[in-house]
Order: sequence, then structure tokens, then C-alpha cells
Amino acid sequence: LCSNNNPYASFGATLARDEEQNLWSTPHDVTHTEADDDRVLYNMIVVRNQLDKDSEEWQKLNYDIYTLRQTRKEVRSRWKHILEDLGFQKEADSLLSVTKLSIISDSQNMSKARDILLKLSEETNIFPTSWELSERYLFVVDRLIALDAADEFFKVASAAYPKRPGGERADEGPRPLRS
Repeated sequence: LCSNNNPYASFGATLARDEEQNLWSTPHDVTHTEADDDRVLYNMIVVRNQLDKDSEEWQKLNYDIYTLRQTRKEVRSRWKHILEDLGFQKEADSLLSVTKLSIISDSQNMSKARDILLKLSEETNIFPTSWELSERYLFVVDRLIALDAADEFFKVASAAYPKRPGGERADEGPRPLRS
């Protein structure tokens, strides 16, 4: 679908929900939005699709695309795990859903949401060390602030994904959480 008021029209993305167009994770992912962090992935896909499939460059780009998608899925899974531990079993998917229509609930929360997101990045391993903060999670933190659950989310994230000296993961999976 093309629209004259589409801010990403020059970006060239469509709303098609096939594997190549859905940049967030999987086909038919309703949380997909064309955010700034999706542009890198989109550009990688465009370049890869112009290359010969038998070439080494195509294989490298294909691997990089797969790796980026898997990393995104892993980060989303970590967030979902924490939300479920906080008692949001039924709401976790909707709390993580960010679309073009998503808005910040209260502009006064924006600063607090940014601070919490930065703190999560610096003091936990909920994001990989090479991860650039995604605007997508700013919306999620805003929702947690509105639910008065942001501080508790940070505590659980710190326990489940502690930062070790040097930025290394404490282990491969989350730590068991206490009830």
C-alpha cells in the first residue's frame, strides 16, 4: 500500500507480510513497524536480493540477515519472559506489540522511559552487547510506566539477565526467578 502521507514511502517498504518484507521477525507478525532500526535490515535484504544466490557475498548477507532476525526474536523472548514473570501472561504479546499507530501514553513519561531503557541496556544483559536501542522498546517501557510496573520490570530483568564485569553474559539463559 502506498500513501502520500507515508513517512517511509521513500524507504520503499510495503505492508506485504511475506518473509522478506516483514523485517521484525516472522511472517504475519502484527507487531511489525518500519522503524529506523528496520532500515538496516531492509537495506541488507535489498542488497542481498540483487546478488547471485551462489555468491559468497549473498551467503554472508543471508547469514547476517538471519542472525539479526534471531537476535531480535531472542530480545523479544527475554522481554516476554519477564512480563510473564510479572504476571502479564495474557497481556505480554499486546504489551510488546508496536505498530505505526502506537503512541506514547504521556509525553511526560518519555524522559523516564528513555532513562529506564538506557538503564536496562547498561545494567542488564536483556539486550546483546552490540545492540542499538530500539525505539520499539521505548513504547513498551512507556506502557510499563503507565501500568506502574517499570521499576519492577527492571528488578526482574536485573535478576534474570545480570550484567557481568566486561559486559559478558552470566549464562546462556535467564536465571531462575524467585516467586
